[in-house]
Parts: sequence; structure tokens; C-alpha cells
Amino acid sequence: MRLASSSTWTELLLLLIAFVLSMIIGVERQLRQKSAGVRTHTLVGTGAAIFTLVSAFGFSNVVGTDVNLDPSRIAAQIVSGVGFLGAGVIFMRRDMVRGLTTAATIWMTAAVGMACGAGMPVLAVAATMMHLIAVGPLARLTKFLPSPDRRKLITVRYVDGSGVLREILATATSMGFVASVLGTDVHREGGRQQVRASMRFTGRAPLQNLVIALDDLDGVTGVRLRDDDDD
Repeated sequence: MRLASSSTWTELLLLLIAFVLSMIIGVERQLRQKSAGVRTHTLVGTGAAIFTLVSAFGFSNVVGTDVNLDPSRIAAQIVSGVGFLGAGVIFMRRDMVRGLTTAATIWMTAAVGMACGAGMPVLAVAATMMHLIAVGPLARLTKFLPSPDRRKLITVRYVDGSGVLREILATATSMGFVASVLGTDVHREGGRQQVRASMRFTGRAPLQNLVIALDDLDGVTGVRLRDDDDD
């Protein structure tokens, strides 16, 4: 049994390219403090490259007139397997989905690894550059687009007389929002006097991020994002 073949150095070079490109994508996610960072993306991309290389070169000694090889079958299984892995970083909270970009990045990293394993390193490098553009300059450009959040209001319920409103406004300001209180009403719930305030927040960040932050404040008992024209 031979430990190396004529294509071994080519396979190792393609694997190294997949490792480096996947690590670059992982570093970007790590710097943004996402749930999947350098290690996850590096392993996903390198693993996808290994599977593709094995599919392309690993069974050449058994191919013959009676044995047909279909490398696309392993590629299809990689796509399905990475889909399950990406689903693990997606979670829902208060009807808001989080982690979609990281899940898509894991999927993209697997594609980069597969491209390297299939002998298309130029395509893999181009895909990595496009990913960095999509999550960098393109993401910043979308902040200047008209936001649907401008027609949204947030209804916040909090315990009265505990300085919660001050904490709400301070949190919104720290996240770059300008707040305006449109109206309040006081009611008793669970033996405590609570305030329900209808508020408008303007800023460049998504309102969903503010909703989650406000819901974590002590004294806040409920946060709801609604359309301006809702009754």
C-alpha cells in the first residue's frame, strides 16, 4: 500500500488553501463576537475540503468498468450536513430570529472548502473576498437604506417608581437611539403598579436589538414591537 500518490502534494496544497481561507472567514466572525468563530469555521471549511478531496481522489484505485464513481454524491451530503450544523447557531427570541448571518457564513465556508477540494482555488479565493465584502462594506451600506423600523413603535411595560424609565432611556442612548415617549398609562398587575409606555426610537441599528436589550433590564415586564398604525 502506497502512502502517497502522484497527486498528494496537490491535495495537500488545496487543503492548506481551504484551511487558510476558512480561518480568514472565522477571524471575521470572531472579531464580531459571534457564536461560531475561528475554530468552527476553520474546521467546517477544512472538513468540507477533505470530504471533497476524498471523493475526487480517494477512490481512483477502485474505479473500473464495473465500478462507477459519482463525486457529486459526497458533495450533496456535505451541503445537507452543514445545513444541520448551521441550524444549531440559529435561535428565536421574542419572535425574532438571531444567528442567520453566522449560519449562512458556515454554509459559505463549507462551499469555499468544497471549491478548494474540487481543484478550484481561484473560485474559493473569490468567494472568500465576496464574503468579506458582504459582511463589511455592503453591511455598512445597508445602514443608509430606508429602514422599515421608522414606522415601528415599541410598547414597554415596567414597574412604576423604580427608576426603570431612566434605565430604558439610558440603554437606548448607549445603543445610538433617540427616544420619544408618545404616551403612558398606569395600571396594576400582579399586585404591583406598572406603567405601559408607547415609545418611538430612531437610530441606525435594528430595533430588534433594542427590544432584546430592554427586555433584559430589571423592572421591565414586557416589550412589544408593533406597527405605527396598529390599534
